[in-house]
Amino acid sequence: MTDYLPLRHDKPLGGEGVTLETAAGAPPDDGLPPPGAPDIAIARAATPWPIGEVAARLGIEPDQLRPYGHDKAKLSHEFTDALAGRPSGKLVLVTAITPTPAGEGKTTTTVGLGDGLSRLGHKAAVCLREPSLGPCFGMKGGAAGGGRAQVIPMEDINLHFTGDFHAVTSAHNLLAALIDNHLHWGNALDIDPRRISWKRVMDINDRALRHLTIGLGGPAHGVPREAGFDITAASEIMAILCLSADLADLQRRLGEIIVARRRNGSPVRARDLEAEGAMAVLLKEALSPNLVQTLEHTPAFIHGGPFANIAHGCNSLMATRSALSLADIVVTEAGFGADLGAEKFFNIKCRQAGLTPGAVVVVATLRALKLHGGVERDALGLPDPEAVRRGARNLSRHVANLHSFGVPVLVAVNHFSQDADQEHLALQAACDEMGVERVVSRHWAEGSRGSEALAERVAAMLEAPSPALSLTYEDDASLEAKVRAIAQRLYGAADISLEAKARRQLEEFEALGYGHLPVCIAKTQYSFAADPALSGLAEGHVLPVREAELAAGAGFVVVICGDLMRMPGMPRQPASSGIRLDPEGDIEGLS
Repeated sequence: MTDYLPLRHDKPLGGEGVTLETAAGAPPDDGLPPPGAPDIAIARAATPWPIGEVAARLGIEPDQLRPYGHDKAKLSHEFTDALAGRPSGKLVLVTAITPTPAGEGKTTTTVGLGDGLSRLGHKAAVCLREPSLGPCFGMKGGAAGGGRAQVIPMEDINLHFTGDFHAVTSAHNLLAALIDNHLHWGNALDIDPRRISWKRVMDINDRALRHLTIGLGGPAHGVPREAGFDITAASEIMAILCLSADLADLQRRLGEIIVARRRNGSPVRARDLEAEGAMAVLLKEALSPNLVQTLEHTPAFIHGGPFANIAHGCNSLMATRSALSLADIVVTEAGFGADLGAEKFFNIKCRQAGLTPGAVVVVATLRALKLHGGVERDALGLPDPEAVRRGARNLSRHVANLHSFGVPVLVAVNHFSQDADQEHLALQAACDEMGVERVVSRHWAEGSRGSEALAERVAAMLEAPSPALSLTYEDDASLEAKVRAIAQRLYGAADISLEAKARRQLEEFEALGYGHLPVCIAKTQYSFAADPALSGLAEGHVLPVREAELAAGAGFVVVICGDLMRMPGMPRQPASSGIRLDPEGDIEGLS
C-alpha cells in the first residue's frame, strides 16, 4: 500500500555524488557557499532584504503588511480586498513529468524562473504552497527549493512559518470535538455515530492513527465509535482555505462541510453544529497570503499546502489573485506530475476562479527520464540516450495532456553536470517529434543567470493573446463520467472500475445535488495508473475507484483510487533522524 510520501523530487538530489556547475565551471560570485553545499547552509548565508523592501517591489506600502519578524509578513485583509478589480498580470504554471526519486526540480524551476524574469526586468512574483511537517520529518524533505533557487527564510518556511498549518489543524479538530460533544449531550441532530465522516487531523505522518476507536472509558468520556486521523494537508479545511475568495466566502464554505449523516440518511453540516463562525475565527489570519522572498529578492507568496496526490495540490486562490494584481508575471506550481497537480489546477482551481495561464512549463531531468526508461537508480550516471528516448514517452503524454487544455507548453530541462550531450540530443529529437520547445536551465547552480534563457522564452510566449481554456469535462456530466474522462483522456486507461461502495457514494452525492462538482482524484503520484510500479507510459490499464468523499465546502468530490492513504507513514529511516540542533543552537539536517 502507498502509505508514505515520496523521496524528495522537487529539486536535484545532492547525496549521490551529483554536483551542478555553471557553464563556465565556476559557481556564481555571490558570496554564498558553492553549489552542492547543503541547502540550509546556502539559505543561512544569504542576506535577506527587510520584508518591507521586498513588498515595495510590488508597490505594497508598509501599513498594508502584517510583519512576522523582519523577513516575512502577511498581507492585510483590507489590502487584499482593495485589490479586487485591478488589472491582472500574466500567469505561468510550472508542472512536471511523473515524479521519480532522481528528482525533477519543479519548485527550484518555479523559483529560478521567477528570478530569471526579474533579472530580465519584469515585475515578477512567485506563488508556492507551504511545506507540511509530514514530509519534512518523513521521507521527502522540505519544499523551499534548493541550491541558488530557494525561498527564504528556509528554516521558518519548512517548519512552523506563520502558523497557517496549525490554524487549519485547530479549526478541523474543533469541528471534530463539536461533533463528539453533540453526541455526548443528547444528539439533538440525531447523528448516526456509524456514519460520521469527519476525522481528526495532525501535521505529522503517523500510520498508527489511521483507524481508531474513541470514546472509551464510560459515559463521562464520550460515545464509543470508530474514528481516525488524516494528515492536515488532506483536510477539507486546507482546500477551503486555498479556494476561498475572502473571509465571507471562507465562513460560508466552512458551514457547507458535511460531517455525518442522520439516522434518516440526511446530511449534517458544520453549520448545523453552529461551528462555522468559531472555525472562521481560528482561520482569519491564516487566510491572509504570506509574503517572503527568493535568494535574489524576488517577491514570493507562499500560502496553503494541499498535497496533489490526495488533494488539489495548488497554492491559495487569494495568494494567486493578489500576486496577479501586483505583478506583471506570476509563476506558480502545481504538485507532483501534470496528471495530478496540473489537471486539478485546471479542472478545479481554474474552473472555480476563472484563471487561465498564458504558458505552462513542464520540468524534466535526463536522470528522471532514464528511470522512466527502465534504468536502475545506481546506473543513472552512465550515458544512455536510448533510455532517454524511452523515458520521453512519459513526457510526451504529459505534454499532450497539457495541450488538451488549450495552453502553450514549454519543456524545461533541469540541468545536471553528469548530463551527456548525446542524451540532450536524444531529448531534443523527442521534443521535436512532440512539437514542443525545450530549454535547458541551470538555475540550481547559477540562480537567475542560469535561468535567463528559460525566462526569455516564457516571456516571449506570454506576448501572445491569452488562450481559451478547454477543460476535461463539462459541469453537467455525471460524476462517474468525469472520473472516466480523466482516466481515459489523461491517464491512458482503458476504463475505470467502480467498487460498489464508490458507485453508491457517487450516486448519493448526485442525489444530494452535488453532481455538478468537479472531481479530485486521489491516487499514487508515481504512475499514470493507480499502481506505482507502472512507471513510464502506462496504457490500457483499468483505474480502480475504491471510494469517494464529498467535500461540499471546498466544492469538489474526492475520488480515492487504489491503495492510497490520506495519512502517510514514515519510512524505515525518517528524515527526522538527521535533523538536530548544533552546539550553537542552529538547525542541522533540514532540507
